[in-house]
Order: sequence, then C-alpha cells, then structure tokens
Amino acid sequence: MTLSDAGKLRTEHMVSETSDLHRVIVVGGGAGGLELVTRLGNKLGRYKRADVTLVDKCRAHLWKPLLHEIGAGSMDLGVHEIDYLAQAHWHHFRYRIGELIGLDRRARAVHLAAHVDDEGQQVTQRRSFHYDTLVIAIGSQSNDFGTPGVREHALSLDTPLEAKRFHSRLVNAYIRGHAQSTPLRPEQLQVAIIGAGATGTELAAELHYTTRQLVAYGLDRIDPKRDIKINLIEAADRILPALPERLSNSAAALLKDLGVRVCTSSKVAEVATNGVKLASGEFIPAELVVWAAGVKAPDVLKDLDGLETNRLNQLVVT
Repeated sequence: MTLSDAGKLRTEHMVSETSDLHRVIVVGGGAGGLELVTRLGNKLGRYKRADVTLVDKCRAHLWKPLLHEIGAGSMDLGVHEIDYLAQAHWHHFRYRIGELIGLDRRARAVHLAAHVDDEGQQVTQRRSFHYDTLVIAIGSQSNDFGTPGVREHALSLDTPLEAKRFHSRLVNAYIRGHAQSTPLRPEQLQVAIIGAGATGTELAAELHYTTRQLVAYGLDRIDPKRDIKINLIEAADRILPALPERLSNSAAALLKDLGVRVCTSSKVAEVATNGVKLASGEFIPAELVVWAAGVKAPDVLKDLDGLETNRLNQLVVT
C-alpha cells in the first residue's frame, strides 16, 4: 500500500487525539499483546495518564496452545475465549477491530483494512489511527515452505475459526462414513498431521480419545480400531525435536501405544486431495490433513514502511 493510498483512508479521531494524553497502540491481541494492554490499561488508562488501544482483526482471544483441543472437540471455545470489548471495558483500554495493512511512520499512523463479517457484510471501513507509541505483536502463522497442495488441501490450526472448521469437517467425515452403504475408501476416516511439534503431537493424542467418544455417541457402524487411523508425520528424526531426546522418545512410545502411526525422517513432498505424498515416494491416504510444520510472521510485515525483517518476516529488534 502506497502513502497516497494511505492518505485516502479515514482517520479515526478518538477522544485522545484532541487531548494531551499519550497514545499507545498495541496491534495484536495474542498472549503478549492482550497482557500488555490489560496492564497498561490498569496502570495508565484507568487514571487518564495515557490512551491505550488494542487493534486486532478478531473479536476475541483464545490462548493459541489450546487450539488443538478446539480442533479435536474436547474443549468448548465459548468457555475459554476472552471477548476484547469486555476486556477493554473492564481494564480501561479501547478495542478497535481491523487487520493491519500498512504503517506510516512519518505520520505515526497505523492503517487498518475494512472489517467484513462472516456473512460478507462490511462492519467498518478502512481506517487509520494515530499513535505516540506503537507495539506490533501480531504473532505468527503456519509456514508451508511452498509445499505443493498445502494451501488447497490442508488445514491449519492458527486461529479459533480454523480449529472450528477442522472439527466440523472431522464430525462430518465420521457421520458420512457411518451413513454410507458402500465400503470406506482408503482415505476415509484417516487423519494426517504434518509436523510433530507441540501442536501436532498434542492433536494426535487428543484425536485418539475424542474420535472414540464421537463413535460412542451412536456412530456404531464405525470400528475405531479397524477404521480410524491417525498419522503423525515429522521431517526430523524424532518427534518434539525441540525437547530433550528422552522426552521425545517417551512421547513417541505413548502415541504408538494409542495406535497413532508415527512417521519420522519423513519429508512431505505434496499434499493431495486424498492424502500426503512423502519425498520417499510413499503415499499416506488421508481424508483430513492438518499442517502444523513451521511458523512465520504474517506477510504484511515484509514491507511495513521500511522496517527490517528476517527471512521469516519477523521484525528485527535492535
């Protein structure tokens, strides 16, 4: 986005912009950003020492390490998410919805995209907010490393919406398998999880239990031991490669006892509509594929008014 385009955006004139209060904007309501604005609101906003604003493209926060439980269906999203508007009211900061699309460092303004709801209705137009202090804490997203077929055929668990989408597809797959009169196709009721870090490993274990609970709710034509297969695929030589080898080996043994197929030293070459092709040539059939291998910062940071980034789009802090 050029500066001329940015100039066409509407600037939001908040109370603080006509006062002497110092304007603090935090972009990103993840674990770090939400904790920061909450503390700043309590210490500064409450006593009118600063105007504190949170900007996020979502309406609520869910701690990211819980997303695998939402995907598996073992956790109720509504019980654990934090509504930004309510949090702002309780802790003396402002919340503005919108996705960061640009930054004007000279004018000290952040530019937000128009927000559109799930039904395609525009909620807010494109807007700009001025700041005195800016904190960018928009977190990370999955990195597919350019692997063919990932964007088209795999699901990520980066957001609560994606986790809910995976769970919905999981339930539909089991209902479909139970209802059909023909034999199951090779990929049906099979799940492939690519990436055996914390998210992938925990999801594999969680799915073992929740899929059996789902079958027990009346889908009795499905035999969990015979029909359901969970595959955990990792390019490194062991799962949980960031942890000590002793812990990785223990976790792998537990997963195998649960019936999870653990594939290490297995680089993914392509994700297809009906499974995963490995670099070795082996094909793993799967109706549902989850990509949990690697992270990067959002692409918007790559060209954010001259700010330096590394190869993962992360801002360089000196």
